[in-house]
Amino acid sequence: MASGSAARLLSESQPHGLLFAPDRSNVVNIHPLNILVIAPTLDAGAADAAVIDLVRILTEARNRPVVISRGGRLEHQVSEHGAQLIHLDVASKNPFVMLRNAVAIARIALRTRCDLVHVHGRAPAWSAWLACRCIGVPFVTSWYKGFREQNVFKRLYNSVMARGDRVIAVSDQIAEIINDRYGTPWGRINVVPAGFDLSPFDPAAVSPARIETMRRIFGAGPQTKIILAPGRMLRRKGHHLLVKAAQRLKDAGLKDFVCVFVGEDHGHSRYMGELWDLVLATGTADVVRMTGPVTDIAAAYAAACVVVSAATQAEGLQRTILEAQAMARPVVVSDLAAGSDVVLAPPAVSEDRMTGFRFPSGNDAALASALLRLFSMHDQARTAIGLRGREWVRGHFNAATAAELTLKLYADVAGSRQAA
Repeated sequence: MASGSAARLLSESQPHGLLFAPDRSNVVNIHPLNILVIAPTLDAGAADAAVIDLVRILTEARNRPVVISRGGRLEHQVSEHGAQLIHLDVASKNPFVMLRNAVAIARIALRTRCDLVHVHGRAPAWSAWLACRCIGVPFVTSWYKGFREQNVFKRLYNSVMARGDRVIAVSDQIAEIINDRYGTPWGRINVVPAGFDLSPFDPAAVSPARIETMRRIFGAGPQTKIILAPGRMLRRKGHHLLVKAAQRLKDAGLKDFVCVFVGEDHGHSRYMGELWDLVLATGTADVVRMTGPVTDIAAAYAAACVVVSAATQAEGLQRTILEAQAMARPVVVSDLAAGSDVVLAPPAVSEDRMTGFRFPSGNDAALASALLRLFSMHDQARTAIGLRGREWVRGHFNAATAAELTLKLYADVAGSRQAA
């Protein structure tokens, strides 16, 4: 199925419960909806940040969201946006805990007179799906990435995300994965690109002093080219491929560059240790930096010459790639890190329209080649690529559009239930 077919966003029929105008600020809320929003945690992942955005969207439109989650460092933002947070260990994969959670979710849904349940993770989705089946409440899921399916048990575990009355995909790439793997009808799949607040990511607002501070943190000299790889330190993010590509860049004679990994390490695996072993084995210790999270990510983007995602698993819609483009930085991404609806790259578009390069996932030679090609360009050409990326993100991933699509979907689902 072509990407255009995947992007059947929403029904054109008038939604029930809420009336909408093209400008979200003109939304008229006739019957506020009671929504249960469920996420395993509220920490640093794409789903976690999306839940906070969703709460803001719902409360601004005068709906009544209740968030169920184990919590995390973002949980204070739930109450700041005017919603209630109920702590429940919905991140647990223990079958007995999941069954107990199903009972708790059903009780909360009945108590709050819930109009629909929206789940952002597989473990809580099983509990919520069972609860919704028992009490007759619509069940909505959101997919942020393409989950690996190493065996039949993992496929079964993942399949709950395709069982929603509506299944929200953050990109055409993810929508196609859902349809291909599970045969979910296109009429139940809604592509709602993530919208985010662009205001923190304005290149003009980042002072030279902030950039210089970040360059010092990265150990970069005045002429050093910074290759930035933001994101959590997980194997599927492909940091090891960038280490191998750095070795190839050195072998090709590229001078004065550093690869900087900026992201959290949750310590769930031996990956960080393996990365350092690889750095030592490839002789790249002089050009690889692992700084952990930084407090001024906008300045980190501003200091970079290019932002890389070498993901080895379908990532859907990475906020870091959107943020980098919003900061007018060229990007180099694997074909699993971002689809053609996120990064404009040859041969899908001509070079005068490109916002970055795409390379085959797992191919460190192709990654190195793309970086060399980018660095061989004149400064003006790289600047033009970055500026096109900023305009692309501003036009296609703004928060107002995402909010309107989400509210229309909710009203349609809740209205269908009322009409049934």
